[in-house]
This record gives sequence, C-alpha cells and structure tokens, in this order.
Amino acid sequence: MSVPTIDTTTTTAAAPTRRGPNLAARARWRRRGKVWVGQAVLLVVILGGWQLCTAGSHPLVDPFFYGRPTGVWHRLISFFQDGTEFGSYWSQIAVTLKEAVFGFLIGTATGVVAGVTLGTSRYLSDVFGPYIKVVNAIPRIVLGSIFVVAFGIGILPKVLLAAVLVFFVVFFNAFQGVREVDRNIIANARVLGARPLAIVRHVTVPSAMTWIIASLHSAFGFAIVGALVAEVLGAQKGLGLVIKTASGNFDPDGVFAVMATVAVITLVAEFLIAHLEHRLLSWRPPTPTDTPTI
Repeated sequence: MSVPTIDTTTTTAAAPTRRGPNLAARARWRRRGKVWVGQAVLLVVILGGWQLCTAGSHPLVDPFFYGRPTGVWHRLISFFQDGTEFGSYWSQIAVTLKEAVFGFLIGTATGVVAGVTLGTSRYLSDVFGPYIKVVNAIPRIVLGSIFVVAFGIGILPKVLLAAVLVFFVVFFNAFQGVREVDRNIIANARVLGARPLAIVRHVTVPSAMTWIIASLHSAFGFAIVGALVAEVLGAQKGLGLVIKTASGNFDPDGVFAVMATVAVITLVAEFLIAHLEHRLLSWRPPTPTDTPTI
C-alpha cells in the first residue's frame, strides 16, 4: 500500500504571491507614515522657533513686524468668529476661491488648446511665438493694473489675471509635451489612414497628458496668486483685500492668518489634482519613485 504524497509546489509558490502585495502595502504605508512624521516635526520646528524668537521682553525678532504663531492663531479664530470689515471671513474665501477657480479653468482650457495647436503646427508656432513671448514678459502687476483700469474692480479683472498666469504655465508644458511625442508613432498612424484630428485626439494629447497634468500642480497656485494680486490692486471683497487692509493697519498676524488660509486652500487643491492625475494616468507604468522599497 503506497502512502499518498502531497505536492507542496503550489502552496509554496502561492504563499509569496499572497505576501507580495501585503509587503508592498506595508512598505508604502510605512514610508507614508515616516513622511507625515517628518512633515509634522518640521512644522513644529518652524512654528516653535518662530514663537521662541518673538517671545519675551527682548525678543530676537520684533513681533510688531513679524507677528507670532499664537497671535496668528487668535487672529484666525477672530476672522472666522467675528468676520472682517467687509463681511464674514467665509464670504471673502468664497470670493477669492471663485475667482481662482474660474481663472484656473479658463487658463487651463486655453493653454491646452493653444499648446497643442502650436505644438502640432510649425507654421503657427513661428507666427505666434514672438507675440506669446512678449506678452509673457510683461510683469503680472502691470497686467493686473491694466485689467483693473479697463474692467473695474469687479470679478472680471481677477479672473482674467488668474487665467493669464495659468495660461502660460499650461501652454508651455502642453507645447513641449506635444513636441516630445514620438514621431514614429505619428507616422505609423498616418500610414494606417488616421486623419489629423484623430491623431491629435488619440496620439498627441494622450502622449502629452503627463506634461499637461504636471503643469496643473503649480497652475492652481498661480491662479490664487493672480486673484490675490488683482484684489490688492482694487476690490470690494476677497482675501487680497483683507491682506491689504491688515498690512495697512500694521497687523502682521492678520496677514499671516490669511496666508495660512491660502496655504490650506492650495493644499486641498493639490490633493484633488493629484487624485485627478492618478485617475487620468492610471495606464502609466509606475516610476522608480512610485515603487515602494521593501
């Protein structure tokens, strides 16, 4: 009578396969935890050092000019509870956010269209190239002043300035992304009978999408900057007006409180853009920096 043997090949081979994703997930969460701890420690060092340098009867840094973290925190609470001279703090945030979002959307759309169009046409790029460089060389504060003089102190000049700042960031990335597309792929598509619009839709834009999405990470920050600068130049509401008033009243805590609010808004926008990048570029193979080290 023979004793049955158990084939352990399958079980031993399957075990690492099950453990592999778990080990990768643990490594990923471990690294993320280390990053969060490092960021928290850095924030504590910055704020703690700032507080120590401005504390005492003879501080190293004059809090009259630079404020202190505790004063900024109390001013933030005051803004949210008591509002500002121009209405509730939430309404100021909503006004600036609306201007930045509209400018971001308009600048992104026009930047992508112009970048793809000029990137695919050598003739158009040669014609419009010098004019785009000239407009890009104009200081943004001058453009903001022109927009305020031409369109008043309503929402339009803020949206236009934000859109201009976003346009150039997205345009140059889209233009360069289109120029970096593999010409052999385009040639093969033409040989197979693809029309120019089909090539742009199915080859050029997907290939340049990495460049375009990368520009969005900094583009929204520029949209916020454009809206704030235009509000400082002339506005009836908005965070830029709150900054201008606090600066005129020698209130550094108020200025830093608004800056902290803007930083939170920008970080939330960055998180949403990163999520959008993950969804749109899910087909892209992971880069060496995306692969966790076990």
